[in-house]
Amino acid sequence: MAGTFALRVLTPMGEVLSTRAKSLQISAYDGLVGVLARHAPMVTELDLGRAEVVEEDGDRRFIAIVGGVMHVRPDEVVVLTEAAEEAAEIDIERAQHALERARQRLSARERGVDVSRAELAFARALNRLRVAERMKH
Repeated sequence: MAGTFALRVLTPMGEVLSTRAKSLQISAYDGLVGVLARHAPMVTELDLGRAEVVEEDGDRRFIAIVGGVMHVRPDEVVVLTEAAEEAAEIDIERAQHALERARQRLSARERGVDVSRAELAFARALNRLRVAERMKH
């Protein structure tokens, strides 16, 4: 199909998305990367962030992602990520609670608190909230 490519988003828990897309913009380790049909082959490391997909019918989908890699071929893109959640599926209240728990753990600096784990939890919760909010606009 001219102007589109197959897109799959996979996590260790299974497939999150399988669609035909016109474009993909995704958070890579060194910034946002855009992909269109017939893109040159590449592999890139992904960062904590988002993916914005414009599907064949013009619908937009937003996905919170947590690292991984993306393999691009002219007719197919495969995103392998630790975790992915579509904006429409994000439980905002749960994400807000996770953000607050992480914030408390970081501010308390209690003995035995794994700071890097708390920072990651904070970043993931904040990312989920940002992606959910982006869908509203």
